[in-house]
Amino acid sequence: MNPLKTSLPPVLQEPAIPATPAHRKLTDKDIAALKQSCQDFEAIFIQSMFKSMRKAIPDGGLFTRDTAHEIYQEMLDSEIASKISKNQSMGLADQIYRQMKKNFLPDSEKK
Repeated sequence: MNPLKTSLPPVLQEPAIPATPAHRKLTDKDIAALKQSCQDFEAIFIQSMFKSMRKAIPDGGLFTRDTAHEIYQEMLDSEIASKISKNQSMGLADQIYRQMKKNFLPDSEKK
C-alpha cells in the first residue's frame, strides 16, 4: 500500500503567473476586443432570458412545437439578442466593460 503524500508537487508550490502583465497599457485592439466580448456576453444573457420566457408560455396554440420549430426559434432569439446588445443595449455590456477595464488600470487611475 502506498503512503499518502502531504506535500504538493514543485509545480503547484510556485505562485501562478498572471495571464496578462499587471497594469499593462491597453491598446485600441484590446479595447475593441473587450467591448465585443462584453456585447457578446450581453447577447448570450438576453438569449437566455428569451429562452426562459418561452418556457413560461403554456404549450398549445396554432403551431405544434417540434424540433425544427425549436431550432428556428433559438436561431431567431440569438439574432434578436445580438441586435439588441449591439443597437439598443440594456446597459449590461457597458457595466461589465467598465468593471473589466479597471483590472488593467494602475491603482492611481482606478477612481
